[in-house]
Amino acid sequence: MTLSARADLEMRQDMPATFESVEQFVVDFRERSKALLDPKNRFSAELLLREALANAVRHGSHADPNKQVRCRLRIKRRRLLIAVEDYGCGFDWRRAWDNQAGAPECSGRGVEILRKYSSHVRYNDRGNAVIIVKRFVEEKQP
Repeated sequence: MTLSARADLEMRQDMPATFESVEQFVVDFRERSKALLDPKNRFSAELLLREALANAVRHGSHADPNKQVRCRLRIKRRRLLIAVEDYGCGFDWRRAWDNQAGAPECSGRGVEILRKYSSHVRYNDRGNAVIIVKRFVEEKQP
């Protein structure tokens, strides 16, 4: 299944800063995007969404359910836009931009994943909000 030029999906949610909330939002996205995206594009979209939200929960909000994470997502005309914001103090994304996590590392891959799987990533100056753009490509038919 390919992405139609007319396809459109928009999701908005302010959620508690918990991994359960992230998972629920990602599962909802998976179900709602099935008719819009082929499996390869859906995988990369879900990976970007999950990584951005998990980073906001883990690093920005310290998994405090009393804090909020905001997510805005849109698929339109072969393009995914994800905006995630937390209310933490942020981080120095400029310093982390070119980092590559070593194979045995359990963390430190977030910025690298966003960089490699997206078409464009932009953080705000403070480092507590990110906008991710993914341009989808058609899957070649055999």
